[in-house]
Amino acid sequence: MRISYKGDYALKAILELSLRYGYGEAVSINEIAASGDMPENFLEQILLTLKSGGFVKSKRGVKGGFFLTRSPKDIIVGDVIRFIDGPTEPISCVEEGYKGCKDLKNCIFRGVWKEVGQAISLVIDTLTFEELAFRYRERSANERPVYEYSI
Repeated sequence: MRISYKGDYALKAILELSLRYGYGEAVSINEIAASGDMPENFLEQILLTLKSGGFVKSKRGVKGGFFLTRSPKDIIVGDVIRFIDGPTEPISCVEEGYKGCKDLKNCIFRGVWKEVGQAISLVIDTLTFEELAFRYRERSANERPVYEYSI
């Protein structure tokens, strides 16, 4: 599995919206982009794609921007990855219905790749954006400024 920049930025955008979920305000593209060091033009395309997938909604106007369509506890990381980047299997031969290989039944590696795909799915299909927001807040709370002293 390889996450594209588009997938990475989509995940970061949904995380940022998850961190602000429940405040009743839309978040501007500028704010989302700044939070994850993302190019605004590319992010705009990604947010429109996420909108078409039912992950986000937009609001026009001075206080416009984007917000989640449902609670972060109901948005699973694997769903976003698959929507943006497609299948998460490490190789196409483990996908359901694959018929592109003559040695499919005898291939020793196919079983290995299936296990790898299952391990990936176990992580991304049980991880919600609520959990990621919790981890982010916890990590931010534990970070202390480091001061250097010189004598």
